[in-house]
Amino acid sequence: MHKSNEILNELAESAKVVDTLKDLTYKAEEAKLITELAEIDAVNYALLKQAYSTSLSLNNYLDKYELSKLLKEPYDMEGACIFLESRPKDAYSERWTGQLAQVYMKWAERQGHAGRIVESYPSDNGGLKSATIELEFKFAYGYLTGERGVHSMIRSLEKNSTSHSEACVVAYVDIIPLFIEKSPSLLIDDEDLVVSYTSSVHVRHLPTGLEFQSAGERSRFANKVKALNRLKAKLLVVMRDQGISSVKNIKKVAPIDRWSEITRKYVFGPNSLVHDLKSGVRFSDVNAVLNGNIDPLITGQIHCRQSSTFI
Repeated sequence: MHKSNEILNELAESAKVVDTLKDLTYKAEEAKLITELAEIDAVNYALLKQAYSTSLSLNNYLDKYELSKLLKEPYDMEGACIFLESRPKDAYSERWTGQLAQVYMKWAERQGHAGRIVESYPSDNGGLKSATIELEFKFAYGYLTGERGVHSMIRSLEKNSTSHSEACVVAYVDIIPLFIEKSPSLLIDDEDLVVSYTSSVHVRHLPTGLEFQSAGERSRFANKVKALNRLKAKLLVVMRDQGISSVKNIKKVAPIDRWSEITRKYVFGPNSLVHDLKSGVRFSDVNAVLNGNIDPLITGQIHCRQSSTFI
């Protein structure tokens, strides 16, 4: 039965690839036709503009298709659940966390999808203490895996022509797979779990110390299921990283200072720059990144992952 399911899944994926190639062929033929029509009527700028737009669309589509072929890890094809957290009792960090949440929402929109902020804890200053975003479209996890870590906003403040100072604000981002078509396939012994109920439902895995919560559903039961699924998704990622196939063999997740694991720096000031420390990619247009254009950074991370330099 398990083998049959694998074969059916492979057939389904093959059908999706065929559909994608058909769509690419259609877009290419459309661009060619519009270009030919524009050449017949040399002064028809509307057709030329349409041909250019279609060509750009085709190039973007091809880029995404080529990039998706590099995403071959077990959960790369899943959706993504993004957790954002500000540094405790830091008003500037809370505002920065709110900005980052919008970056991912705008990025999803640029992909033609809508992200959902399913849980958020606003601060008094208009920022966010924490937030959870769900992206329910394929390859979201594969694209965003490299976002995990600290995102540091640095504002360069020039005192005079010879000296300057910097103000640094940080927010933490974690990413886990969001299983769209099925629940995470993982059995956990009841004695290894502690479930607590407050304004949200917390599920803690005793052997590893990992804990997840949910508060965005309509019932305690639904929140418990969602928190448990988030825990399972994280455990599956940890198991993959540790190279094991059974949750019983999982090693306790070593306590680390996660606030020291810097993923990306966003520098504001005379020399604005976005620097992804994992891939080495540098991008000068900070405002474009804040508007959701993180594709160059994501592409750099994915190519870097292929050479096994991080994660």
